[in-house]
Amino acid sequence: MTARELDAAGITDPELRAAYTRCRLLNARHGRTYFLATRLLPTDRRPAVHALYGFARRADDIVDDTGADAAPAERAAALTRLDRLLRRALTGGRPSTEPVVLALADTAARYAIEPAHFTDFMASMRADLTVTDYATYADLRTYMHGSAAVIGLQMLPVLGTVTARALAAPHAAALGVAFQLTNFLRDVGEDLDRGRVYLPADLLAAHGVHRDLLLWSRATGRHDRRVTAALRAADDLTRGVYREAEPGLAMLDPVARPCIRTAFLLYRNILDTIADGGYAVLHRRAVVPRRRRAAVAADGLVRVLAARLRARRTAGPAPVPCDVDVKEPR
Repeated sequence: MTARELDAAGITDPELRAAYTRCRLLNARHGRTYFLATRLLPTDRRPAVHALYGFARRADDIVDDTGADAAPAERAAALTRLDRLLRRALTGGRPSTEPVVLALADTAARYAIEPAHFTDFMASMRADLTVTDYATYADLRTYMHGSAAVIGLQMLPVLGTVTARALAAPHAAALGVAFQLTNFLRDVGEDLDRGRVYLPADLLAAHGVHRDLLLWSRATGRHDRRVTAALRAADDLTRGVYREAEPGLAMLDPVARPCIRTAFLLYRNILDTIADGGYAVLHRRAVVPRRRRAAVAADGLVRVLAARLRARRTAGPAPVPCDVDVKEPR
């Protein structure tokens, strides 16, 4: 399937093909929900999405997983090196030997993605090296502009729109933020283990919650009604951002729309799973049941086939590839 995607995208250079393949593997291994939704995209657009995910994953790994004993200075140096390679590649400098940079630079050029989106992303990644909490939701939104909103903006040229892109952009940015807020709520315990609290302090304080209480609950496995109330408030906040994002679905290219609608539903289902589990995210990771994921993916497949059939009728007799495979990666 990788070769078919690369052929459809017109990516023929062996080094580039290897770079895109590396990004696809990163997506399949670490972004299961995202990868599943990507299977619903037209074949020729999938490599670009894999490249965007692969680079973001590489930066995130530097921040979080560059060796358990890696000093902050080592992580900062690695991130600076990645940023330098990216800037050089985006400005037409010497091609990078780093696969995720090579694939990303090629995608950025093919789809004319604004370089500022990558600059803003790297700024938020650098913040993760030193910032461990956010006093207000406004502070968190500033961080999420670079870490999440710009991901939605990077995706827009790849997905295509039926309206002016400027009209769809705020909704795409909101969807990136909604996805990240969902991850923050799901991963609050794991982030706490890394010394971070992404839920804003003002939201927590409104329910009598502070870092020490979260640490106590994480360490003892015991529940506290104040923590549950704060997590429920974070859930409500996140659902509000999904509502901001939802009108943008209809603005996307019809053949790309089922992919993003599926991602929208799968991620929002994480919130449902968290709520159904009593907001016990400090004690266990919320996982959407496989049957529910499969049902959403199957609905997305039906929508893909319908969209491609309409596209075929509009375009005439030229064949439209229909090689959708929505099996989840193992």
